[in-house]
Amino acid sequence: MDTKALLKKVRKIEIKTRRLSDHIFGGEYHSTFKGRGMTFSEVRQYQFGDDVRNIDWNVTARYNEPYVKVFEEERELTMMLVADVSGSKFFGTKNQFKDEIVTEIAATLAFSATQNNDKIGLILFSDEIELYIPPKKGRSHVLRIIRELLEFKPKSKRTDIAEAIKFLSNVMKKKAIVFVLSDFLTDGYRHNLKIAAGKHDITGIRIYDRHEEELPNLGMVSMQDEETGELMLVNTASKAVRTNYAKNYNEHVGYFKDSFTKSGAGTINCRVDESYVKKLLGYFKRRS
Repeated sequence: MDTKALLKKVRKIEIKTRRLSDHIFGGEYHSTFKGRGMTFSEVRQYQFGDDVRNIDWNVTARYNEPYVKVFEEERELTMMLVADVSGSKFFGTKNQFKDEIVTEIAATLAFSATQNNDKIGLILFSDEIELYIPPKKGRSHVLRIIRELLEFKPKSKRTDIAEAIKFLSNVMKKKAIVFVLSDFLTDGYRHNLKIAAGKHDITGIRIYDRHEEELPNLGMVSMQDEETGELMLVNTASKAVRTNYAKNYNEHVGYFKDSFTKSGAGTINCRVDESYVKKLLGYFKRRS
């Protein structure tokens, strides 16, 4: 993609996702993800109805009249977007590839965080950490994240979610809001997820295509594994082949749900031909 086409695509995504974050998600995001607590703001004279527990006795004694401490919610948070850039992201049979949905969801979340003056960071992973952008604020920073999601060329096509979560735990020392975007067609990440979820507010967003759920009966078909590059002939007319495929797929989905639920993390399941807007809004409303 040349520079002009890339900028045009970035701008198109910005217009669409910023409108969503401005008019739909901004308030929901704010009410769903709270600040780190209350921080001291000022001291003022006591007013009827103030909580007596907030009286500042030192200032009260100095001026011989009651003063109270005023606290404000410490709103500033950090959002980390952890996005899978392995080979399977290019799968899609209905309107959009999975990677395009990932980019739109990530942009919507990022602009929602920007509205609340939060920092946003990005981790792109395959079976290694492909790119890390430390958290920063501002529109130009979000646009850089969108450009990377659109244009980044990973070195590997394989997937290792455990490695990505381990890296997150190492670089993020303070609590963060974390969204892991992947198809989660792998396992082995439960232990690392449990450790990370003990510190961070984590949500797994599973992006999938309905044609991944089961093999259609098309006879003998040549297929290529996007992550390994392996070519193989598959007899889709065989009921046993189709049954084993569905069993393997459902095991991955079950592992995803079980791992996130038992770790205290949230989950969103979003099919590429469904409205991710409704999925995100429903999740935010359930949590707020």
